[in-house]
Amino acid sequence: MPIIKVQSETASKVAEMLLQIEAIKLNTEKPFTWSSGWKSPIYCDNRLSLSYPDVRNVIKAGLISAIRENFFTAESIAGVATAGIAQGAIIADAMNLPFLYVRPKPKDHGMENLIEGKITKGQQVVVIEDLVSTGGSSLKTVTALRDAGFKVLGMVSIFNYGFDIATRNFYEADVSLISLSDYSHLLTQALNEKYITESQITSLKAWRVDPSNWKKA
Repeated sequence: MPIIKVQSETASKVAEMLLQIEAIKLNTEKPFTWSSGWKSPIYCDNRLSLSYPDVRNVIKAGLISAIRENFFTAESIAGVATAGIAQGAIIADAMNLPFLYVRPKPKDHGMENLIEGKITKGQQVVVIEDLVSTGGSSLKTVTALRDAGFKVLGMVSIFNYGFDIATRNFYEADVSLISLSDYSHLLTQALNEKYITESQITSLKAWRVDPSNWKKA
């Protein structure tokens, strides 16, 4: 049975830092539009954390801790392109493990690689993801690695929206997911730090329950 959880040690701290550097923005009055067409009161760009050494180091320590606690037999690290590449490389370097990354689709020239890096069949790999929404693109990476002969121990992510559909998708794919923070902890932190008001909470919670049909309050 796969494990789906948020690291309690990092959940509030990472949410606070992502809010501080505006890697995460909340706006119920002027919602953002995702590539899927969903209207959303949240926009998350964790790539910004790479530009802040203090934040980057907290995330690095959290991801390493999550791997050592949950996937301690890891023999390599794989990043999900593109946002997971930098984070994955940082983690692989810190843990002195081989690194590779998986493209959304094979290159259309040269070797036409889908996986960049040395493929070692039977090797135990942990996948590094920046952000988990529905889990679709994240799990395509797992499928590619499994098809190549890797044993995928699980995935660690910086942030998870906590959608029910993502949980179902990970369970159905038999993939464990450990996240440093998630939407629920973010809302608590945002309210405590006065990024949002009590009156906005209802709308923000409603979006997570039914994002495709969400309307701003």
